[in-house]
Amino acid sequence: MQVYQYPERGEWKALLQRPVMNVAALESSVQHILQEVKQQGDAAVKKFTLQFDKATISDLQVAEEEFMIAQQSLDAKLKAAILSAKVNIETFHKSQLTAPEVIETMPGVQCWRKSVAIEKVGLYIPGGTAPLFSTILMLGIPAKLAGCKEIILCSPPDANGQLHPAILFAARAVGITKVFKVGGVQAIGAMAYGTETIPAVSKIFGPGNQYVTCAKQLVQQDGLAIDMPAGPSEVAVYADESATASFVAADLLSQAEHGADSQVVLVSCSPTVVNSIEQEINKQVAELPRKDIAVKALANSKLILVNNEAEAIELLNEYAPEHLILSCNNVEAIAEQIINAGSVFMGHYSPESVGDYASGTNHTLPTNGYAKAYSGVSVDSFVKKITFQQLTQEGLKNISKTVIAMAEAEGLQAHANAVKVRL
Repeated sequence: MQVYQYPERGEWKALLQRPVMNVAALESSVQHILQEVKQQGDAAVKKFTLQFDKATISDLQVAEEEFMIAQQSLDAKLKAAILSAKVNIETFHKSQLTAPEVIETMPGVQCWRKSVAIEKVGLYIPGGTAPLFSTILMLGIPAKLAGCKEIILCSPPDANGQLHPAILFAARAVGITKVFKVGGVQAIGAMAYGTETIPAVSKIFGPGNQYVTCAKQLVQQDGLAIDMPAGPSEVAVYADESATASFVAADLLSQAEHGADSQVVLVSCSPTVVNSIEQEINKQVAELPRKDIAVKALANSKLILVNNEAEAIELLNEYAPEHLILSCNNVEAIAEQIINAGSVFMGHYSPESVGDYASGTNHTLPTNGYAKAYSGVSVDSFVKKITFQQLTQEGLKNISKTVIAMAEAEGLQAHANAVKVRL
């Protein structure tokens, strides 16, 4: 990891940059795949699945028999863990459901807003170097709670053309039955435009690498909704003298092992804290099964020493991390000052991994600085908010002068007439 000591404010922008690919080359490559999927449907999907995943797929959709095999083959402890996490995630997300509240803005004029589920949604579940079955819980549960009528799921197969049993078990646990063995850009294209086998959807959800993120952004230009431009995972940690070096190092490595393009950032006011955490990182990374991936991610990562707590908070808000861990004593006071973060983990016993799996909050979060304007996925992500109004004859009479005056002032006489004719 690179160590930066007391950087000037003017250096922050360059210091806090995320790892990037050649955007022009990336977009060109992704656009080519999307267009081929749009034009050739299943044939293109199978072609790119063979090219990128080294898998020959005859039937893209997972058969009922495959769900049954997954149910039987998956370790009992893991099944119990998935079901336990499901309960917590459902409990948290159920609290987001609200009933419409009718507001009378003036006598005889009633207005309200109603949540209506998006009918067809697509969930992208990364596979690659790790099958992220936990993301199925994070997306499938709020989609079901919202009332989406059709939920389809795409995930990349292994070289044998199969999905990990935990992905199939989790999908069935949350009630998703349409699962397809397709990953990468071709999965985004299939869900966006539809193929002979895979239905087109109205909104696509789910994290992915830079290719998947680029694909989501490009199909958005064609009018399809996406949850957010969520790219490679990242975490920032603020640690003071009360922090335990082994805890913080483990937190940083938990994100570094996601992928070579992930990024982790440590911010502290103490040189001693920075040094001890750096030593602990070097010790722990050597023992990780995904050491090679974590080491590549650490090359993109930073240890930043700042002058004081206020400067640390300002820098972290500027970075706007996907995950922010506050490993410090006065955690409540500092948390109140955080305005840009996807999800905040407070105190020494709140590792980011609990949010990734089972605490109840959603782990599909804005990355790459988008936490300045985007929220993480919630039940609200799967609904539209439609407003309604109903006026009585008296209500129209009460509001008529206001509407007529405003419409005529804007030169829109037909607007005024629509009120006058009713009086």
